[in-house]
Amino acid sequence: MTTLPTFDTARLKVRPRTDADLSACLEMDRDPEVTKFVKGPWSNPKRHEAFVRERIDTNFGEGLGYWSVFLRERPDQFLGWILLIPYDGVGPEVEIGWRFNRKAWGKGFATEAATPVLKHALETLALRRVVADIDADNVGSIQVAIKIGMSDEGMKELDGVTYQSFVARQ
Repeated sequence: MTTLPTFDTARLKVRPRTDADLSACLEMDRDPEVTKFVKGPWSNPKRHEAFVRERIDTNFGEGLGYWSVFLRERPDQFLGWILLIPYDGVGPEVEIGWRFNRKAWGKGFATEAATPVLKHALETLALRRVVADIDADNVGSIQVAIKIGMSDEGMKELDGVTYQSFVARQ
């Protein structure tokens, strides 16, 4: 298993995701508003748990993986997660993504947590590019991509869904 850094921001603790975060991740994904723009096995409890467990256990490469996000003042309050993994789990490009509980929306937590992870990707890992494809209707996530400094690369369609593509470069 690779070692991921922990990031402390003004309000957040962003630490590597562990098995202890499984229940909170599953609960978050059960909210249809949270997973509205993301295909996945959300309605099948066994497949959903297997999917999240696999993402927790997979070695995505040095410095890559998932981080869980918590309030610094309440380290037991799971807010969501940030990912930095090979695109769609296979690569070769590396993608950044985020998912947060609905209660955490609109407070700047995703931007605050994604910023040090993107900096880690570009500076520490020296990745030349990091990408994010976001459902074109997912205005909140599009705003996060813009706020963390990603450039809009236009639209593309995959499997009948229109995505807005973003990229961050070194």
